[in-house]
Amino acid sequence: MGIDPGTAACGFGVVELEAGRLRLVDAGVIRTGAGATDPERLRLLHAALSKLVATHRPERVGIERLFFQRNVQTAMAVGQARGVALLVAAQAGLPVDEPTPNEVKQAVCGNGAADKGQVAAMVARLLDLPLDGVSDDATDGLAVAIGCAYAGAAARRLTAVP
Repeated sequence: MGIDPGTAACGFGVVELEAGRLRLVDAGVIRTGAGATDPERLRLLHAALSKLVATHRPERVGIERLFFQRNVQTAMAVGQARGVALLVAAQAGLPVDEPTPNEVKQAVCGNGAADKGQVAAMVARLLDLPLDGVSDDATDGLAVAIGCAYAGAAARRLTAVP
């Protein structure tokens, strides 16, 4: 499961990796009302993410790390949303990957400097989706989920080596 944190719009994606093939399980955006207070937004985000974890029972969660923000107010909101996502994962006892945006791009596109269009195109290709079929926030959540799935597969292979 991958999460692109935000308090107004939090993208998520759930993928399955079996026999080297990715399959889309779920994707979307958790939206909180513009008139909601910060505490209310965080409560709604916690409830929605908790429900997603309970429904999909992921093996691990990827939560994109805040890398750089020019707007301090945006950085604070993203940081709060990340905290809620980390809490949900910890409450479920799930391992957490915390990739930077460049690490997500590297995992999905093979290029840490890929632009949003390239990431969206590769996510669509890897999951056999129409290019315009998923919102930007959900695509970002799926990209994190894909990187998380690859990281989980690599970790399993490494622990299986005698």
